[in-house]
Amino acid sequence: MQHVPNLRPLCEVEVTPDLRFSSGLFEFDRVLGGGLVEGGVVLLGGEPGIGKSTLSLQLSLALAVDKPVLYVTAEESEKQLFLRAQRLGLIPASLYILSESNIHVVLQAIHTLKPKIVILDSIQVVMDPEIPSVAGSVNQVRHCAAILINALKQVGASGIFIGHITKEGQLAGPKVLEHLVDVILYLEGERQQQYRILRCFKNRFHHTQDIGVFEMCETGLVGIKNPSAIFMDETSMGVPGAVIVATREGSRVFLVEVQALVVDSGYGMAKRTFLGVDPNRANLMIAAMEKIAGVRLSTKDVILNIVGGFRASEPAVDLGIVYAILSSTYDVALPKGFAVYGEVGLTGEIRGAPQSALRLQELMKMGFSGCILPKKDEEGLPGAGEFKRWAVGSLKDAITLFSKFK
Repeated sequence: MQHVPNLRPLCEVEVTPDLRFSSGLFEFDRVLGGGLVEGGVVLLGGEPGIGKSTLSLQLSLALAVDKPVLYVTAEESEKQLFLRAQRLGLIPASLYILSESNIHVVLQAIHTLKPKIVILDSIQVVMDPEIPSVAGSVNQVRHCAAILINALKQVGASGIFIGHITKEGQLAGPKVLEHLVDVILYLEGERQQQYRILRCFKNRFHHTQDIGVFEMCETGLVGIKNPSAIFMDETSMGVPGAVIVATREGSRVFLVEVQALVVDSGYGMAKRTFLGVDPNRANLMIAAMEKIAGVRLSTKDVILNIVGGFRASEPAVDLGIVYAILSSTYDVALPKGFAVYGEVGLTGEIRGAPQSALRLQELMKMGFSGCILPKKDEEGLPGAGEFKRWAVGSLKDAITLFSKFK
């Protein structure tokens, strides 16, 4: 048989643990699965002004404390970067900057300095003058990303590339760019809000379930260890239209406040406005309430919002949407200190949600007195002392329970 280099049985492959090191930001490390991996490349995307450059500069300042870091700024001048870095903290001597968009100069700096981390802001701006196309074009982005990643592998450095996004919210450039990198992160949030969510959409070294929560302060992005406290407002608990939902993102449970406003429509067609919730699931809940429970919403405007700019896509938010709409429609508040969670099917059944014990544990830790949950989940849970649990098996059961609050 002809010899083929690197051909071997899978069972004979030697596996060594990935060499990780902390980025200095615990929420960033959480999303990555414990820190940056030596030789790994991270692509960080997000809307303009959301804080991508601030986060990357914070990372460079923290990492440069004990290792050489090269920050390539192809969009800002050295003076602009220095002034921003001064506001974020002390500038280590091992942080090097290069204000350059020529890819050959960047490669020369990498091979000369041999840094442990290279941060590029941004991948769509660097270009190879030998390629007859403008910066940001498909050919330029594909070519520059490929040779940059190859250079990082040669010197054993980790890379963080900042990427622009399109109007549709996707990373700009060729799709192959997403296949070249090891990790894809998105920084989300409303520019008018102070909170930011860091989500992982691809990770070759860890699962993609965890998210990081940051608060935008004068000193940059600060990680939040207890996000449940920021996404709900105690002043609105016990108010008609406001419901606390125990939702799960990866291995973490978040307590978010779903608010609903249901009013008579002043136009011929009722309007639907959804912020922070999945519009498709919200419309399904409205249709199920109309068909199964007989709640007349076709002539009413329904507005849904999640406090704090959080976006919840988990199906377990369904029951919270239902109770928020009911609460606003009939102007009746849920008992103060109660939360809900559960998935609602199109036939009206309430389906169980994963990690119910973890959700209830978070509720009890935050001082809640009870929870409305799916009957299937309640059957397998141990006793909770004074913590009340009201189990519902169908949408009709949920509405019957709600009628007791009137």
